[in-house]
Amino acid sequence: MFASVFGVMRSASQCRWPAGPALCAVVVALFCGAAIRAHEIGTTRVSVLFQEGRTYDVEIVTDAAALVDKLEASAGGSPPAGTRPARLQSLLTSFDEKFRQRVKLAFDASDVRPAIAYSVAPGIDAALPAVATIRLTSQIPPDARHFTWTYSWTFASYALTVRRAASENAATEWLEGGQTSAPFELASPAPPVDRPATAWRYLTLGFTHIVPLGLDHMLFVLGICLLSGRARSVLWQVSAFTVAHSITLGLSIYGIVAVSPRIVEPLIALSIAYVAIENIFLSELKSWRVALVFAFGLLHGMGFAGALKELGLPRSEFVTALLTFNVGVEAGQLAVIGAAFMLVGWHCANRAWYRSRIVVPVSTLIACTAVYWTIERLSF
Repeated sequence: MFASVFGVMRSASQCRWPAGPALCAVVVALFCGAAIRAHEIGTTRVSVLFQEGRTYDVEIVTDAAALVDKLEASAGGSPPAGTRPARLQSLLTSFDEKFRQRVKLAFDASDVRPAIAYSVAPGIDAALPAVATIRLTSQIPPDARHFTWTYSWTFASYALTVRRAASENAATEWLEGGQTSAPFELASPAPPVDRPATAWRYLTLGFTHIVPLGLDHMLFVLGICLLSGRARSVLWQVSAFTVAHSITLGLSIYGIVAVSPRIVEPLIALSIAYVAIENIFLSELKSWRVALVFAFGLLHGMGFAGALKELGLPRSEFVTALLTFNVGVEAGQLAVIGAAFMLVGWHCANRAWYRSRIVVPVSTLIACTAVYWTIERLSF
């Protein structure tokens, strides 16, 4: 395998573009990325409900094990020995005071101390981590006019939704970890949804779901580009993949199609392995390849839908968010294809050594990584 890697480096050095260092980075990412899992965005959601009886209910939904790890690290301890829901719930309860230090609810700039209840449940599927649901409840202070929220136990973007009644459309604001929300007026009507801001936010989330967070999807796109350096061949495969994953993304989000992540995630990894292995044994695009890429695209669309469901969709801008997320995914895929062509495709694809020194070794690395993922995802 290492001989193959060195072959890639020697081939890259013969190209007009300085692709050698970039290919080194790609190879390192392939080796080190084996433990990276897809769909890492959307692990935290916060919703706030103000009820007519002048009470409020804040619900935080997040990855239980990740939160406990952060609490342990903040307290100077070591990661917990077990990740069973009962154990995680016990640890969360014991860290109550530590947890409160990075959670801030304020009415008219005055902090409040609500009651907190912790619960941890297994993921909806065995392949998913345990989920912590943390509820903060209390009375709204008399004559309070504004509410602000700060949550610093996540380093990623998360959605804060606020509504005054269970039937009211929620006002959604995207925050970075540690960022304080804009003041929410308790007595005024819910602010109108900012459609351009919603479109931009979900466009960005779709792109980052591919680059840099979706290593499995990036490797699949690279796999379908490697077999043939001709633009027409790549276009046929990418178009089939795009149409397919757009279909299942929409059907899954609307609840028409529902397949367990325990089935989808291993099959996504297996699809990556298959494409890479086929690259090793085929020297040109066959007619069935496009049909297979279409079928694999249906699987990946379900994976995209799983990530989008975790992020949540604003009720009043559901279609806008869905469409722009999909556009962001396409932009991420095009970025991967563009980078691949800039590195080796345009300048090396017609060289006599391109297949033996680029296609075969890189496809071997992709296949090994994907097989590892398949076994890992089946082991839950």
